[in-house]
Amino acid sequence: MSARTRLVAAVAAAALTLTVAGCGDSEKADSPDAASVTYLTSFGTFGRDAYAYVALEKGYFKEAGLNVTIKPGTGTVDVMKLIGSGQADYGPGDLSGVITTLANEKMPVRVVAAIHQRSMAGIASLEKAIDSPEKLPGASIADSSGSTNMIIFPAYAKAAGIDPKSVKFVPSSPQSLPQLLAAGSVDAIGQFAAGKPLLEKAAGGKTVTMLPYADKLPDLYGNGLLVSAAKLESNRAEVEKFTAALVKGLLYAVEHPEEAAQLLKKHDRTADEKVAAAELTEMRPYVLGDGGPAGKLDRARVEAMIKLLAGTGTLKSTPSADDIGVYDIAKP
Repeated sequence: MSARTRLVAAVAAAALTLTVAGCGDSEKADSPDAASVTYLTSFGTFGRDAYAYVALEKGYFKEAGLNVTIKPGTGTVDVMKLIGSGQADYGPGDLSGVITTLANEKMPVRVVAAIHQRSMAGIASLEKAIDSPEKLPGASIADSSGSTNMIIFPAYAKAAGIDPKSVKFVPSSPQSLPQLLAAGSVDAIGQFAAGKPLLEKAAGGKTVTMLPYADKLPDLYGNGLLVSAAKLESNRAEVEKFTAALVKGLLYAVEHPEEAAQLLKKHDRTADEKVAAAELTEMRPYVLGDGGPAGKLDRARVEAMIKLLAGTGTLKSTPSADDIGVYDIAKP
């Protein structure tokens, strides 16, 4: 079965899930009975987050009887805090970051679906400077403190057979990373795979080489959909409807990246449509993974992630899968 055929089937499955969850009557989002919820993006309004705007503009949320307000997020930990405190209802967070955060601090948040079936974390360099793990020892890598790329690196280094201490991480702000790479101030930067088009634009068209962690750690999830533990317990029906609508938008976005970029542009006039579309194209294989159900979150893989991160000394304590939350939207 081709990747495109799998994608079409996944879209159909998401649409079916949406109907099973009770959304087939196309309740109007602006009706008095519609639930108003807030969704946070992962970080800003980059192309990789365009799928939420697709779900909004294509009417998927409206069909689910939901009135959704989308606001730019500022990273996994902040999204977790806002959802846990009730200041937002839904948002994505990198599962490695979620696990690490919950190992250090109890937050009433749960992951209910997988946005990325494979982690997009990795290392970016210019002109193939670092195109294999063997070239990492001695390299200087800029990244924001506590980023997913830094959190996962010890596990990646162990899997790649190199000493994690042989690499020097340079703490830097997320906004400065493209410029640091373009200027040659560091050998590489931590970056999600979807960020490659933006980096190449910042580097004046130079080729950016990605070293994806998923090559050595194929079982790691990337972003997952977060919701508060209280909402999952008290209003699971809404969670089901929202999740199915968002995943439907996700699948549409990666199949129609140019249209998705245009819809994003309606909400952020500063968005570069070409870069946004390219980001979605880069993200597509990470959303689809091995071709299984989009959005699926498998308990065994979550437990494997916890064990992997704990094995590198990254976690101060070891949360259980129940602390993370495993909820399979494929089941009505």
